[in-house]
Amino acid sequence: MSDYMILLTIGETIWVVALSVWIIMERRSPAATLAWIFALAFVPLLGIGIYWLIGPRRLTRKRRRYKLARSRVREAAAGNRLGAPHARNLSDDAHVRQLMQLVERSGEAPAVPCRRLELFSSGDAYFASIEQAMAEARHHIHLEFYIFLPDRVGMRWRDLLCEKARQGVQVRLLVDAIGSDRLGRRFLKPLRECGAEVARFNPLTLARLWPSLINFRTHRKIAVCDGKVGFTGGSNVCEWHSETFFGPRAWRDTNIRIEGVPVLWLQTVFLEDWLFATGKAPSDEAFFPPEKTVAGGPCVQIAASGPDHDLYAIHKFYFSAIAGSRHRVFATTPYFVPDESIFAALVGAALRGVDVRLLVPKQGDHRLVAAAARSYYDDLARAGVAIYEYGPPMLHAKTLVVDRQVAVIGTANMDNRSFRLNFEIMAAVYDAETADRLAALFEEDLARATRYSLREARKAPFAVRMAECTARLFSPLL
Repeated sequence: MSDYMILLTIGETIWVVALSVWIIMERRSPAATLAWIFALAFVPLLGIGIYWLIGPRRLTRKRRRYKLARSRVREAAAGNRLGAPHARNLSDDAHVRQLMQLVERSGEAPAVPCRRLELFSSGDAYFASIEQAMAEARHHIHLEFYIFLPDRVGMRWRDLLCEKARQGVQVRLLVDAIGSDRLGRRFLKPLRECGAEVARFNPLTLARLWPSLINFRTHRKIAVCDGKVGFTGGSNVCEWHSETFFGPRAWRDTNIRIEGVPVLWLQTVFLEDWLFATGKAPSDEAFFPPEKTVAGGPCVQIAASGPDHDLYAIHKFYFSAIAGSRHRVFATTPYFVPDESIFAALVGAALRGVDVRLLVPKQGDHRLVAAAARSYYDDLARAGVAIYEYGPPMLHAKTLVVDRQVAVIGTANMDNRSFRLNFEIMAAVYDAETADRLAALFEEDLARATRYSLREARKAPFAVRMAECTARLFSPLL
């Protein structure tokens, strides 16, 4: 062996050992850790670039900064909000009470009764409801969206926000720097000239371009008006969700409007993100108005999660809700790349005789993710999970129905990126009527879906099946 080969072998060995120590110290899941070690070891130059770009690093400094924002907002708002009645005993079902406790012990909101809630399966109806709430706002309008496009929907919202700002209403718009990268200064100039405040979450700078590019994004969609009316769900501010502009191609999504005390927790999450992005955030009582009307609606629990928090409340909620199901689990997600625990919960529920159904897009907008997702279908189907592929159009809803007690509407997909790498939010509604309504929407969507067939899947060309199995190797990295 030549001296050159000896030096190359030594260098490669040092490289692999050093990278292994580095990644192991991140304390990620064994599957993700091994996947990254092999990727960086066998593709050294390309691998390190990919890891620096999208790898699940701790981002310690940003985590500390975000935790500081969380604590400052929650301390300032505590006196105004925590006097609201907690709903520790609002359910006779032990499983529901445990789910409520899980979320609260994870550092998120307690379950509290709302005054009223409404579900939306139409993008235009959802936009109209938010626009009405914004038009009626008298004190403040807070918006946070992953994607806000300067299209006809975006321009309509911008003009309405300008009008409200000129009336003296405080307007704050927070958008993700990556998801809303098409929002230029020219589009935002009228807003700023009217007195509205606009900020970008985790903006890209030359000093921190690479680590900021993919991870640490706010995938949340939040709208709060006067601290009394709040909205969340899967829809972004763009024409893709509008039947008026996109016609039959409009993306299928599910969203929720909430009135009452739970809105104050949506407000808290928004202000935490605003403080992180801008370094300042209001916290006086006007932003956390006391509830004067007796709450007569369902019990709602707001949960947020992100890379700033090690407990990952949404992931733990999904796992516990599915694992404890007794009758039905209806899950809708546009991106399905489950980790071992979620996969085991789904299979275990199906094997116990629970009616487990999974609704996913027939054609996703990310080929690698879609291929990885399909690699799980056979094992799920053999266990008794009924998988339905929706569309076209694109399915973008993120919902979960468990038995007749739990209905979830939020922003998190059933994948590692949503559960651990992005900032997400969900509204868990503990109410039989709401669960039945969300289940009815699920059933309606099945009319536009095709059930996945093991027999048909076996007929797929070898190259397709090989591509899907290869994509699955990257599941912990997606």
